Amino acid sequence: MTHDPAIRAEGIHAAFGRSAVLHGIDLSLRPGTFSLIMGPNGAGKSTLLEILAGATRPSAGRVIRTGPTALVVQRPAVPAALPLTVADTVAIGVSGPRAVSRLRGAARSRAISDALAAVGLTAHAERSLHELSGGQRQRALLAQGLASGAAILLLDEAAAGLDAESRSRTREILVDRAARGATVCAVSHDPEDRAVAHRVIRLDAGRIVADVPRGVRA
Repeated sequence: MTHDPAIRAEGIHAAFGRSAVLHGIDLSLRPGTFSLIMGPNGAGKSTLLEILAGATRPSAGRVIRTGPTALVVQRPAVPAALPLTVADTVAIGVSGPRAVSRLRGAARSRAISDALAAVGLTAHAERSLHELSGGQRQRALLAQGLASGAAILLLDEAAAGLDAESRSRTREILVDRAARGATVCAVSHDPEDRAVAHRVIRLDAGRIVADVPRGVRA
């Protein structure tokens, strides 16, 4: 496990209008680790994750990333008119506008099929995305992130809406990705995630109030 961070946030501030959301966040995440961001609703967890991913700009501060980054978000509803199958959704991870590497041919097909298998959606590959349950859609979005092969994987409540077995499987996937060298960081409310995470970062009122390694109660 390298000691050099894969992603580093320095002096991050964020606000919506006149409402401050984050206050001077400093945070580094290393390859080969699985970190959790936890805290009460409204603490700024999702905003921080989006800034780390580059999906949202901070009002002050900067984020330095050393590798490609994938962001997996909650998406419980999908318009019925959206003409996407589950396989199409996962394919965006390997050939869409934000894809880490534009895979082609057999490599593209293999990345898609491996990601679908990892989340247990192989049998649903040709179904329309909007026909799936909320939990299945969430798994499809996780598969999209996995298929990208990004070195940095950021997830906002990726297991939201999943049953206990699927949450456990998601946990295993994230631990495995970290073991293979990826930098994994997830926003979570699930206390069971703490048992496998290397680190728990607790946010409250837009500030880091605890940052503890595995085995220490936050």
